[in-house]
Amino acid sequence: MALAKYLAFDLGASSGRAIVGIYDKNNLQLVETHRFPNRMAQINGHFHWDILQLFEEIKTGLAQTVKAGHQDIRSIGVDTWGVDFGLIGRGGVVLGNPYAYRDMQPETMLKVFEKISRQELYFKTGIQFMTFNSIFQLYRLVDEQNPLLDVAEKLLFIPDMLNYFLTGTMVSEYTIASTSQLLDPWHKTWAKELFDRLNLPFDIMAEIVPPGTTIGQLRKDIAEKTGLPNVKVVAPACHDTASAVAAVPAEGDNWAYLSSGTWSLIGIEASEPIINENALANNFTNEGGVHDKIRFLKNVAGLWLVQRCKSDWQKEGVDLSFSELTQLAKEAGPSTCHVDPDDQKLANPANMPQAIMDYCRDSNQPVPETKGQIIRCILESLALKYKHVLDNLNTMLPQPLQRLFIVGGGSQNLLLNQLTEETTGLKVIAGPAEATGIGNLTMQKYADG
Repeated sequence: MALAKYLAFDLGASSGRAIVGIYDKNNLQLVETHRFPNRMAQINGHFHWDILQLFEEIKTGLAQTVKAGHQDIRSIGVDTWGVDFGLIGRGGVVLGNPYAYRDMQPETMLKVFEKISRQELYFKTGIQFMTFNSIFQLYRLVDEQNPLLDVAEKLLFIPDMLNYFLTGTMVSEYTIASTSQLLDPWHKTWAKELFDRLNLPFDIMAEIVPPGTTIGQLRKDIAEKTGLPNVKVVAPACHDTASAVAAVPAEGDNWAYLSSGTWSLIGIEASEPIINENALANNFTNEGGVHDKIRFLKNVAGLWLVQRCKSDWQKEGVDLSFSELTQLAKEAGPSTCHVDPDDQKLANPANMPQAIMDYCRDSNQPVPETKGQIIRCILESLALKYKHVLDNLNTMLPQPLQRLFIVGGGSQNLLLNQLTEETTGLKVIAGPAEATGIGNLTMQKYADG
């Protein structure tokens, strides 16, 4: 294949991008053709995603790609964050805006545990317990007798919804489905027994397809409006972390990956699920990867804390770039206080800098006062969290880890990379920053033969 172009849409919790990948033999050139914000909307006390606006941005991305001279793309692929889903009714009607994972309801998880124990649920699914997992989101809809379920014909995860809008075909891609805690990790099918035990609607679940599946052709009306020819829509690894891991430039053994962004995802690639008491005790997850691999990992807080500080300061009239914030943290020197980045108080507070200061005060630590001290506290706390997770991971592996590949946007934070290397004792290899987009494009190329 001499020259081939593919278009990746990489949607994160705070922004999305359209990236053209141009393959010239073994060389890959990336061209960003559109970038757009993504944010949760709070309505009646609940957090939602504006799925229709996201689709409008995707259509804009298609048009911008044509405008940039790349109408000869071979396919389109979409990846997003995990767990969140929407409902589709009769005639393809979108039933409301999907709930966002920040709309946490911890009591729902406890209600589920009354029907199936934590241990049994883990041994059936191998998925890390987080209050926003799809299983708990769906159970809440059932428990609250949400009327939308009465008219829902299909449940689709966010990338599956966008693929449906693009093609008219409703399927669930395997890696995104695996984040739900509703999947049997050995057979890669929906765990029907769980649906029966929890009285969850099974008939609304879509057919599961592997990454690299061609879903269909771009709808004719969208093709005509955007100026694209008849082009394929491919399901890459639709979960953004699965796409990022597919792009890790690692060979051999004894390495782990850290996909660093809004979240930090730390783990290894395994040939089969790792489900045992140790994995349960440490709350590790077994999510789907490409080429029949399992991503054995732990999902912890990431640069969300820094993103929120930046946003909150911006509201106060102080607009600092991420590089400026990192420089302030570097100048602040070693921190005298630390936080648990996964503490519930830091999940989605009204004001993140104040929440950091309150946390330190309440735990009898020195309170960070300057912006640099607050960011330094966050970055050191993340490095300490990474060490804790990697130490636990090592107890489940036959050989100790030696290298840590940091990919994703967070790999560009040189101070955090340095703190991580010093704290963990592992050799850190940073990049690519565009790992998710590259992984998405790689699976499209794979589907193209």
